[in-house]
Amino acid sequence: MEENRVKMGLEPVFNSDSKVLILGSFPSVKSRETSFYYGNKQNRFWRMLCGYFHEEIPTTTEGKKEFLLRNRIALWDMVTECEIIGSADSSVKNEKIANLACILENTRLERVILNGALAWELFQKHYPSFPVLSLKMPSTSPANPRYDEMLWKKALDEIFTNTH
Repeated sequence: MEENRVKMGLEPVFNSDSKVLILGSFPSVKSRETSFYYGNKQNRFWRMLCGYFHEEIPTTTEGKKEFLLRNRIALWDMVTECEIIGSADSSVKNEKIANLACILENTRLERVILNGALAWELFQKHYPSFPVLSLKMPSTSPANPRYDEMLWKKALDEIFTNTH
C-alpha cells in the first residue's frame, strides 16, 4: 500500500474567457504521474468532454490545455494538497482547499460543475455562498458505477447551447 504522505495537487487551467469551472476532488495517482488532470485513460472525463464538442481527445498536456481554453472551460480540483492513499477520495485527510477567488476574479464564470461527491461536499462546506450556480455531477471515475454521461451532456448544454 502506498505510504500516506502529503501529496500536492495540480495548478488550475483557466483564462479570462473561461465561463465554466469543472472541479474534481484531487488528482489520481495516474494524474499525479502525468502531471495533468484525468490521466487515467479509464477515466471517462476526456472522452465525455471531447465527445461533447465533437473533437478528438488531445494526446498531449498542452493539447488538452488548448482544448479547455478554446472551449472556455476552467479546470481545477477542490483539494490542492492532502494526505491520500492511492487515488481513493475516501482516504483524503488534512486537505488544503483551493482558493477559488483567483478564478472568480479573473474569468467570466457562469457555472461551476463538481465532478463527484467529495468535490461537491467540500465545495458546499467551504463555499456555501459562492456567487455562481453550481451543479453536482456523477464522478467520471472508472470506479463510479453510477456515472451517467447524459447528465453531463445536459449540464453542458445549459452552458454551451448557444456557443457550440
